[in-house]
Amino acid sequence: MDTKTRNHLSARARVLKALAHPARLAAVDELAKGERCVCELQQIIGSDMSTVSRHLAILREAGVVTDDKRGNQVFYSLRVPCILNFFSCVESVLQASAEQSAQVLG
Repeated sequence: MDTKTRNHLSARARVLKALAHPARLAAVDELAKGERCVCELQQIIGSDMSTVSRHLAILREAGVVTDDKRGNQVFYSLRVPCILNFFSCVESVLQASAEQSAQVLG
């Protein structure tokens, strides 16, 4: 594998790793509805502010979300809403897996 391909695959892996936590997935799901401040995301995720901020920083560093500081509040939004297409694909995989399990058991 050449260096360019390896770097591109590593970049993909960083995005997937950033999404690989239930709290971060919850944040992305909520941001799919529109911009939210950290305090709103904290209530949804149910963790303390510093933990939620760290999760959001991971998503921001991976390029999944963008932030906008307004006064004392920081608002987050999805940088690329097409990430939701990926979630639809994940749901299809889960459904196919469940159907296969049902066939094996049935």
